[in-house]
Amino acid sequence: MSDQEYNPKMLSAKMKLLERFRARAPQPETAADHRRLPPGQHLTPGFPVLDLGVRPPINRETWRLEVTGEVEQPWFFSWEEFRSLPRLDLVRDFHCVTSWSKYDVRWSGVQFRTVAERVGLKPTARFVIASGAEGYTTNVPLEDCLREDVILADELEGQPLPLEHGGPVRLLVPHLYAWKSCKFLRGLRFAEQDEPGFWEVRGYHNYGDPWREQRYSRG
Repeated sequence: MSDQEYNPKMLSAKMKLLERFRARAPQPETAADHRRLPPGQHLTPGFPVLDLGVRPPINRETWRLEVTGEVEQPWFFSWEEFRSLPRLDLVRDFHCVTSWSKYDVRWSGVQFRTVAERVGLKPTARFVIASGAEGYTTNVPLEDCLREDVILADELEGQPLPLEHGGPVRLLVPHLYAWKSCKFLRGLRFAEQDEPGFWEVRGYHNYGDPWREQRYSRG
């Protein structure tokens, strides 16, 4: 998908909406609150939606998750197969690189480790390349994806994950900036070499740790 297919006016409008969210958001008052909020972030009372303006329709009957690459057994999960896997509920804070944060977001889904165990990882697997249905990709080190709170989320606040938040399934990597939590998830490829994705090749930091403010590349 080319850059021209994304709508810059839509992104600009959403950035203005973000400013309004930020202006009316309650901000940390105690020392504990400040320790919880990464540097440069602002709390939001809502859940802003900032995407590329391309949202594939949800169709669980045709949805497939392709898990390929440096694995012993590539797997193509149907919706029914995915939903039959063991599930994990968790509550985590969510941090966007555009400087908003939302506390205590409740997610449910399949632990990333479960999928990795199902396909069997080769010793050469070192990175995960996540791809969404709109052509978006992002890269995450394998060791980060194997943390216990990284999931393939299909529920948000007890309801099916809505389209605007990446439904029917999105990757959730809560300890990194939200662009690493790939929306509209369709593929996970285990790779030996790192492969920077859509935003990483456009100047975003290759890792994206909110606590180190790794927003943009310096190189």
